Amino acid sequence: MTVVENICKGAKEASIALFSAPTEVKNSVLKRAKELILNASDEILAANAKDIEKAQSMGRNAAFIDRLALSRARIEGIGEGLDAVAALGDPVGEVVEHYILKNGLDVKKTRAPLGVIGIIFEARPNVSVDAAALCIKSGNGVVLRGSRDSAESVRILVGYMKKALKENGLPEEAVGLIDTEDREAVAEMLRLDKYIDVAIPRGGNALKKVVLENAAMPVIASAGGNCHTYIAADAEPEMAVSVTLNAKTNRPSTCNALETVLVERKAAEKFVPPVLEALRKAGVEIRGTAEVKKYFPDCIEVGEEEFSKEYDDMIIKVKLVEDLAEAIEHINKYGTNHSDAILTSDPEKAARFCKEVDSGAVYVNASTRFTDGFELGLGAEMGISTQKLHVRGPIGLKELTSVKYVVTGNGQLRK
Repeated sequence: MTVVENICKGAKEASIALFSAPTEVKNSVLKRAKELILNASDEILAANAKDIEKAQSMGRNAAFIDRLALSRARIEGIGEGLDAVAALGDPVGEVVEHYILKNGLDVKKTRAPLGVIGIIFEARPNVSVDAAALCIKSGNGVVLRGSRDSAESVRILVGYMKKALKENGLPEEAVGLIDTEDREAVAEMLRLDKYIDVAIPRGGNALKKVVLENAAMPVIASAGGNCHTYIAADAEPEMAVSVTLNAKTNRPSTCNALETVLVERKAAEKFVPPVLEALRKAGVEIRGTAEVKKYFPDCIEVGEEEFSKEYDDMIIKVKLVEDLAEAIEHINKYGTNHSDAILTSDPEKAARFCKEVDSGAVYVNASTRFTDGFELGLGAEMGISTQKLHVRGPIGLKELTSVKYVVTGNGQLRK
């Protein structure tokens, strides 16, 4: 048996213990993990510095380094995430539907863990803790495979999750880490459907493609964030500036950051100069069509082919559209079904936008940066699903469960 198979097999066997683990024990694991991680901040930051140094030597760009970097504030954020997951209700065993048939059979539809979840992620070391926390609380085993870029940071963080499990009487193998530079490890992991029940890629489109094409188990796709904000003519001017600026610059390397601004053509003079000037002052590179350039000469002129691009950087593209219908058409054509927003004072326009834009999250008069498990009250997230089965949007605790029918009778026989 190979190292990879042994880790996956261990997670499968350990997951049985998690199925029946009491809520208070699972919460105790998460609280202890928080203590261990916060107490080891210096050690974690030292390991992360090695990862950053290596990434810089390889010529990684600023957006990539930002995703990779930890700080004391971000480590505290990891701790807050663990607290938030611990504070959530335990979904395992929750009765979601209950009815009694004419023959007297008592039928309960309950939540049950998926089993073992394989997470393949890039750069962000905090993903390892978020994923482990969500899986532990939802009764699932997890097998983690991070990129080589974050290996030092992830190794330490996962070590403390394992230690917290062991101290609370649960098998540490429930959180498995494939910690090898062997490129074949991912391919082998994706073939082990007898141990891994679901695979989730957490990274760019290239990773998503590899997982979808090679996984022997079901995949919850979590990648792609070509997010839009449409500024209608009746939008509130100050809001147009502040929301657009936040959505782009709050953390541009994330998948829910704004990539495209669409402005209603008849209000171009009203919105284009102030919105784009605010972005420019914040250090954002502006790319726009020839029509946009008339209103903001400092923008870099681009053609229609630009609108399918996702930057994950301090770059934005801008286009004028005739009306709401054209905005919706543009978003559904070029978007990645992630997060899209409308700024308007018209409730009917807002309702139509929310109904017709085919995305996992739609916003009215708010920044797209809220598509996040923590921000939406889920404690943390396993990623943002851009597909429609079995979950869409942030993948939180309940989304990491399936259902089990519990049927109780008193000797009924089928006729």
